[in-house]
Amino acid sequence: MKLYYHPLSGHSHRARLFLSLVGLQPELVEVDLMKGAHKAPEFLKLNRFGQVPVLVDDGTAISDSNAILVYVAKKYGKDDWLPESPEAAASIQRWLSVAAGEIANGPAAARLITVFGAKYDPEQVIGRAHSVLKLIETELEGHDFISLDHQTVADVALYSYIARAPEGNVDLKDYPNVNAWLRRIEALPGFVEFQKTPAGLNA
Repeated sequence: MKLYYHPLSGHSHRARLFLSLVGLQPELVEVDLMKGAHKAPEFLKLNRFGQVPVLVDDGTAISDSNAILVYVAKKYGKDDWLPESPEAAASIQRWLSVAAGEIANGPAAARLITVFGAKYDPEQVIGRAHSVLKLIETELEGHDFISLDHQTVADVALYSYIARAPEGNVDLKDYPNVNAWLRRIEALPGFVEFQKTPAGLNA
């Protein structure tokens, strides 16, 4: 099993974190984004979109971080992380969609400005980040985890970019439920830290 990743990519961390949480240790293959390795013909054979992460398992290449979470949970029988019941599966899918939508366009985009020099409007993306964080703060009221009464792939999908939101100048101080949830994820056996950068509020 190989995981093609970049250490500063939250999408990559999402995949690496889940693999570690379920006791899987893939060979890590770092893709040099700065040198355009993700657009090289050899890498595009793995993922024609030219994005990390990509998981290669038993000759099958799985791209897209959320797809990797689903694949690993299904392939390795991690039903606690991705239950089969329609209600639970739908609840988790809702938050996978948030991770791919509001999180990607909010805290992740804000961090892209400070860490990678992306040309987004800081005020706009930071505003979007706080909008989704307020919703998550309310959702976590009285709950330890985001979807069910225990950790699932939904928590993993949301974690990385929220944890590093301050690197994009998104302050988390007004979100006590979110901060408590982050600490619960970080206390899970097998947790792997997302590499920090001295950017944004952390500069």
